[in-house]
Amino acid sequence: MADETKKRVVVVGAGVIGASIAFELQRRGLAVTLVDKGEPGRGTSFGNMASIALDFAAGSGPSTWKKMPGWLLDPEGPVWLRPSYAAKMLPWFLRFLAAGRPSRLRQIEDAGMSLSQRALGDFRQMLEAIGAPEMMTEEGCLAIYETEAEFAADRGHLAMMQRYGLEFEVLSNGAIQYYEPALSPSIAKAVLLPDNKSIRDPYRLVVKLFDAARAAGTIFVSGAVRNIEHRGDGTAVVLLEDNSRIEADSVVLAAGVHTRFLAEKLGEPIPLETERGYHTQIMKPGIAMRYSVIWPHRAFMVTPTAGGIRVGGNVELAGLDAAPDFRRPRVLVRHAQRALPGLKLEEATEWMGHRPALPDTIPIISPSSKMPGVFYATGHGHLGLTYAATTARLIGDMMTGTEPPVDMTPFRIDRY
Repeated sequence: MADETKKRVVVVGAGVIGASIAFELQRRGLAVTLVDKGEPGRGTSFGNMASIALDFAAGSGPSTWKKMPGWLLDPEGPVWLRPSYAAKMLPWFLRFLAAGRPSRLRQIEDAGMSLSQRALGDFRQMLEAIGAPEMMTEEGCLAIYETEAEFAADRGHLAMMQRYGLEFEVLSNGAIQYYEPALSPSIAKAVLLPDNKSIRDPYRLVVKLFDAARAAGTIFVSGAVRNIEHRGDGTAVVLLEDNSRIEADSVVLAAGVHTRFLAEKLGEPIPLETERGYHTQIMKPGIAMRYSVIWPHRAFMVTPTAGGIRVGGNVELAGLDAAPDFRRPRVLVRHAQRALPGLKLEEATEWMGHRPALPDTIPIISPSSKMPGVFYATGHGHLGLTYAATTARLIGDMMTGTEPPVDMTPFRIDRY
């Protein structure tokens, strides 16, 4: 009888964001139904780079427009825009360039860092709550620079980290190999980011969150959501493609890039695009790594995770439907072998996923501007794993009438 008095919430999307929200809401005493057309954790969350990355970086800046022609011309560059998709991307790109104006850039950095400064603490609390603190490593991350020129080009980002109080240490020569012996002696500089932790297996993390939520009472429904209808009494009905219906007091839309289709049906379209990312998971790499490694100039990362070493990153802009281009992860592996000369490619698999990207780089964590009781948690881009626990807490606060610990204005859905 007590369960019938609980507020009923449907969470749409069972990736790391949706699973974190379901667990958080369930432990706050709400009656949660989690809906996904696939298996929990098997979407984009399956193949992320396992990084809790606190050093937020805005996607666009004052000189971004100069780089855009190269995105069309270099299919092996850090960003690749397929020419066939360029026209469809134009409205998104105009907003992307506008976000790089100096005045707007500082606002975006303030907003992104307001989440990043909470992320590690919130994540540790979430891992403790599900009984899995060991899933986060104690080691940090090394950002590497092959030349002094590469390092100099990244000084703006280092200055931003200093401004927000993030810890880092600049390393050179033998100090780099002291921390990570597998790195090539040709690496001129590295920056140790001690608080940028890694997750030992991001897919297993989602499974643990899902299991913990279900153990607390969350119901899982397998199916694709077609629409959401608002009732006169303030409740909602979630309609599935198979015509089944789930009644709810509130709904959270956390379906990654697919959230945009439901938002359009609710009358609040959002400029949500997919930044297609690739990885290569190597189960017999021939080397051992203690730290994750990121190469900013080449826009990729190498992380020891999921029982092997994962090489991934980069951005491809080609929409949801285009076939994967597996030349991209092979380019990243070649770059990785340059930084890690002993890296072998044995028992390797390739993967592609869809990061949900907004033109100003910061997510939507917001109540709907059109339908009472509907909330959004999407558009986290490269930081979905990083912001998962913090997003869950903020959604939980907004839904239960608690004052969130950060200003939620920058994350509202009607900011565009």
